[in-house]
Amino acid sequence: MTGAAASESLAIQPDDVRIIRALQVAPRASFASIAAALELTEGTINRRYRRLHADGVIRVVGVVNPGALGQSRWLVRLRCRPGSVTAIAGALAKRDDVNWVALGAAGSEVTCATQSRDQAQREELLGQRLPRTAAVLDINAFAMLRQFMGGRGHYWAALHGVLSPKQEAMLGSDGPPFTESPVVTDEPVHLTDEDEKILDALAADGRASLVTLAAAADSTPGRVSRRLRVLLQERVVHIDVEIAPAALGYHARANLWLRVHPSEVKNVGRTLAREPEIAFAAAISGPYNVHAVAHCRDLDELFEFTSDRIGALPGLQSMEVSPVLRHIKQAGTLLSGDRLAGPTVRA
Repeated sequence: MTGAAASESLAIQPDDVRIIRALQVAPRASFASIAAALELTEGTINRRYRRLHADGVIRVVGVVNPGALGQSRWLVRLRCRPGSVTAIAGALAKRDDVNWVALGAAGSEVTCATQSRDQAQREELLGQRLPRTAAVLDINAFAMLRQFMGGRGHYWAALHGVLSPKQEAMLGSDGPPFTESPVVTDEPVHLTDEDEKILDALAADGRASLVTLAAAADSTPGRVSRRLRVLLQERVVHIDVEIAPAALGYHARANLWLRVHPSEVKNVGRTLAREPEIAFAAAISGPYNVHAVAHCRDLDELFEFTSDRIGALPGLQSMEVSPVLRHIKQAGTLLSGDRLAGPTVRA
């Protein structure tokens, strides 16, 4: 379904937003549990969820934490020749070591996030393939040093307050909450072949049943249940709810590049993590030492947010606001127009 067709077919209702919030809190909760918490029927939850999924508003996916596996994570900004960005962005989106891709700067810039399993994979992309691409005029790569927001339990907070504390407590949780931490752990987890198959199945459908996961991993539901519990507890994977922001009225997205005094980087990162407009925030290497992603309803709201609240942060020395023209991929999910199209096809 194209973005235009999806927009015409979809009208988000208050109950839809409540269901999305319930899934944020407990992505693998049964429809019966969600129905009990929201005081709706199980059939209503089932029907509305499937419609939201079909129209590309939400995807529940398993997202691997590369840091738990000892993988480095980098943000990359590419300045490209006019007319070449779509092809470059599309090629990057097909790679399984690139988990989000966006177009900005009036169509001449591609921003992407990479997660490399080893130095050889990182060098293949950043040190060889991209520099040899004639259409790429300039490359800047920044290592992620500390993640302040993003990941299970610290979701985009724009829907905070949609459900009551009692309703959220009824739903429980599908894993430990996100806590600020180094991007790469000291003792990386080593995955088995069975783990890899479980994670691949969750990447396609984060709500896949234990029976489905067991079939994918050539295992049993009981064994898969135990292994999934371990993978969640060790933060190897979190079950995330990917949302198409435009479907909820958030049409202005931007990458924020902040230059902050070193003594204030932690405080700025933690403050950004509490802002409902911020979907991701991390400390990075390079001249801009904090990066964040903001979702606002329009450019005027983006201006007010960045000038009044971000601009007033102690220690902020300068800021670049780079509006996103189009997202190609987010958290491993490809986009079609302003709607989620599905999991990426591995190259």
